[in-house]
Amino acid sequence: MPFKTSTYRAHLAGLAIALASFGLATAISLCQWRTLSTPSWDLGIFTQLADAYAHLRAPIVPIKGDGFNLLGDHFHPILFLLGPIYQLFPSALTLLVVQNALFALAAGLFTTRLARLIPLWTASGIGIVLGLGWPTQTAVASQFHEIAFAVPLLALALTAYLAERPVAAAAWMAGLVFVKEDLGITVALFGAIMLARTYLPLRYLGGDAASMPGALRTQLRRAGVFLIGWGALWFLLTITVLLPALNPAGRYDYTGRIDGGGVLDVLLPASKWLLVGLLILTAGAIGLASPLFLLIMPTLAWRFVGNVEFYWWIGWHYDVILAPMLLAAIVDAARRYGMSEDGLFGQATRRLLAFGTVLALASSLIVFKELPLKRLASCSEETRVAGTTTGARLETAGRVVDLIAAAPGTSNPTETPGKPDVVSDLTLMVRLVPVARVYWVAERGISPDFVVLDAHSSRFSRAVTDVAEWAERTYGGRYETVLDRDGLRVAQRQP
Repeated sequence: MPFKTSTYRAHLAGLAIALASFGLATAISLCQWRTLSTPSWDLGIFTQLADAYAHLRAPIVPIKGDGFNLLGDHFHPILFLLGPIYQLFPSALTLLVVQNALFALAAGLFTTRLARLIPLWTASGIGIVLGLGWPTQTAVASQFHEIAFAVPLLALALTAYLAERPVAAAAWMAGLVFVKEDLGITVALFGAIMLARTYLPLRYLGGDAASMPGALRTQLRRAGVFLIGWGALWFLLTITVLLPALNPAGRYDYTGRIDGGGVLDVLLPASKWLLVGLLILTAGAIGLASPLFLLIMPTLAWRFVGNVEFYWWIGWHYDVILAPMLLAAIVDAARRYGMSEDGLFGQATRRLLAFGTVLALASSLIVFKELPLKRLASCSEETRVAGTTTGARLETAGRVVDLIAAAPGTSNPTETPGKPDVVSDLTLMVRLVPVARVYWVAERGISPDFVVLDAHSSRFSRAVTDVAEWAERTYGGRYETVLDRDGLRVAQRQP
């Protein structure tokens, strides 16, 4: 039976947590924006995609490669929704704000809907973990990724499932196949969990199937069968047909990241098991007793068999998609194992919920030193950066953007007509996308109008002492250094 919490109090708690989540995430994003912090090229890539969608063009992303269609990298047609927003606010910062809003929306909805099922304080604690906990903070710090759209979908699907509304749960869960190709497996697994509940008389899977109301059993079976077929179909279709067809190399790029070693290679190094321990803690430990905990396995599996080290630990965006699954598992397990014989919400359920919620909150305290929240306090201070200051570098960055925005561009109607071609390292890449056709510094076979490097960005950029000479040697023609200040250096092609 649902726990009785007033609608007003439930919505108030959800709104408060959503606003706190959005405020913290946006503070982290603005801190990164002010300090020119760009942890990877991903934000630049997705900004180019948003720019293309805003102008109703195919998502050609020069940062990934000349003429590269990003739908051949990962399958995320849901990102077309970024187009109208970017058209109004053409900046990479727009994508960061959108992601923060999606995370906040998920946390608010999760809290409000859970408060109809469990006591308000435990619903609020679980909502705080989703909105402000370590998975969300690390995702915000790694900047925009497509999985931002998956988090509210999962929050809606899982709370509908907990409320015994399988049709609504299936409808929300079905949308995940348009966020990223591997989520089709998660969708199919969720369908299998639904279906299994109606056949197996195991408490672990939701109680005795024989005592389940007939209408609920029918809905679970139909929704389960649909999701199994829907998720499997889209996973196979995207991996074997759509992605290879749109990829310039005619293949799915990420099969090369699968470790070819044995079982020991999959289980090691120890950092993988530290991650597993943290995920179990985030599930309040009791979440292990819920089948919803199994939903993390597809994502965790490809991370563990991958040969890329940052898949194996926190610090990127890979865990935020697991958070709703882990937290929903707390509620599912507590209600199932704590409910009294007559189906009433009893003291055992309250104790289990309290125990799980406290452990979930503690998970973020354990890794607090790794979180961007710890570094946020120093962001407002004017800091020194190799002989200059963050404020001076920010001002010079604006001058670079204005300089390139004022330059005449080339005409290329298939990509970004009327914009100059620019080769850039990470620092100013995202700021240049709205005013230029931006390429990564490793790109060859082009004739860029500008080359922009940051002497403090990377080992490569530090090694380039004369940006104009490097540009001439790399791309041919004649270049002249037109700006060299605060570590930011710009070379322009001369006629």
